[in-house]
Amino acid sequence: MGDNKEVKRWNFGANEVVERSSSFTIRDYLNNLISNLDGRDKRPVIPLGHGDPSPFPSFRTDQAAVEAICDAVRSTKFNNYSSSSGIPVARKAVAEYLSRDLSYQISPKDVHITAGCLQAVEILISALATPGANILLPRPSYPMYDSRAAFCQLEVRYFDLLPENGWDVDLDGVEALADDKTVAIVVINPCNPCGNVFSCQHLQKIAEKASKLGILVIADEVYDHLAFGDTPFVSMAEFAEIVPVVVLGAISKRWFVPGWRLGWMVTLDPHSIMKDSGFVQSLTNVLNMSTDPATFIQSNFFALVAMSSLRDKTFIQMTNR
Repeated sequence: MGDNKEVKRWNFGANEVVERSSSFTIRDYLNNLISNLDGRDKRPVIPLGHGDPSPFPSFRTDQAAVEAICDAVRSTKFNNYSSSSGIPVARKAVAEYLSRDLSYQISPKDVHITAGCLQAVEILISALATPGANILLPRPSYPMYDSRAAFCQLEVRYFDLLPENGWDVDLDGVEALADDKTVAIVVINPCNPCGNVFSCQHLQKIAEKASKLGILVIADEVYDHLAFGDTPFVSMAEFAEIVPVVVLGAISKRWFVPGWRLGWMVTLDPHSIMKDSGFVQSLTNVLNMSTDPATFIQSNFFALVAMSSLRDKTFIQMTNR
């Protein structure tokens, strides 16, 4: 009887799209590295593969920020669900915080709070992934854009960053890659992984090229206040009059708290191009299907950052020098 028993067929199994997408992720590489470490080697491992400064004793967030979070929890005023774009105090604080370095004021209604910058990437790519569309990503790039685009079946086209020109964008290459199905270009500044900072003049040229091509600029600025060298950081938000811009950021790097999972996505659309096309509504719809960041982290911390003098402090406490 055992020889004639049929093997039951199940209607689920491996998802090929997920398998292809996950091959791009930095977490996949890091997990493989960790799993292949020889257990007999007792030397400590220095984790340089992930942008997480928190394991190192020289990098600590300001104690006032920690106390603000504790106060928010104790208050019991932030045990509620958040709205899909974040609680009002957080949206207002991010708008004020970012506006300090701009020539104009960002409106809180254009700020959407996310569970870290990665969720902002996921929401944006999901909203852009219409049938047949493609997106322009830098090469080299931050691999989470590649994996999310592959998962959403959004075609990726790579433009080069030119090492001989200080890792500037190959603008001629961008124009050659784009067509009427290109929806956006991703600009990471300061650049991950190259470490360069784009000049104000180069950012304007990118904005002008994107405007000519009719595409959105996604400005990943999560390292905005970790710019080193002679080139000062300038936000792509300064060029929203030229082209629609979505600015992404997070508290993870500057305040050394990536585990707090709090970021933002800001739609800068002074000519209502994103709104009139329906894209802003698509973003809202995806946000409504997504999880919300913890309200107690949204609350007092952002208010503290936006309204206090923390912005003018060094934030790095060199405790073990």
